[in-house]
Amino acid sequence: MTDVEPVHVGPAAANAAERSPSVQRTRLRTPQHTQAVVDAARRLISEKGERFTIQEVAKEAGVALQTFYRSFASKDELLLAVIEDMVLQACSRFEASVQGVVDPVERLRSHVASVLTVVADADDGGAAARFVVSNRTRLTQLFPEMGLRITKAFADLLEPEIAAATTSGQLRSTDPAEDAWFITQLVLAMFQQSAFGPTQDGPLVDHVWRFCLRGLCVAEAGGA
Repeated sequence: MTDVEPVHVGPAAANAAERSPSVQRTRLRTPQHTQAVVDAARRLISEKGERFTIQEVAKEAGVALQTFYRSFASKDELLLAVIEDMVLQACSRFEASVQGVVDPVERLRSHVASVLTVVADADDGGAAARFVVSNRTRLTQLFPEMGLRITKAFADLLEPEIAAATTSGQLRSTDPAEDAWFITQLVLAMFQQSAFGPTQDGPLVDHVWRFCLRGLCVAEAGGA
């Protein structure tokens, strides 16, 4: 089997390659092949969910089995890398969508809303979201440091907006990093619910956003 030509390497694949025990001897090739495997796994997941074998993903990626094992010790490591790839790409889209928006509170709301509307806006009917939800908790238990980094990627989007809005007097936060982390946990919980169907009446984004504003000491218009 012939290995694929080098491809664009995303952050998730680069991280996975760095974790590989064989990365030192294959440093020039491993990240590119890692990305090829991650991309292949994402295609298989879109077609059949996570019910694929390592042999199938290696064939889809056009790499030999030994090339797969240079980057991943198991299928679970691959699945977590796929989730990381999805999350980092989503965060990049969220950040790009607020370019030119001056108000940090509006940027903050956009990030929160973007996560909660991923399922409704997805071309795959929410299959990718359900994959993430179904596997994230289990894989985070197996690889806690990697799971923490994935969660932190979204919190890192929120923290500077909370800090900027606090500086401008729009919000009140004594610890933007901590508040960003708690908002992230809330948003992820609601994302999990929306991935498998709504659990309450009314616009989910509005409910979550109002709760965030209360937590950041901002009274709603016309209310306390």
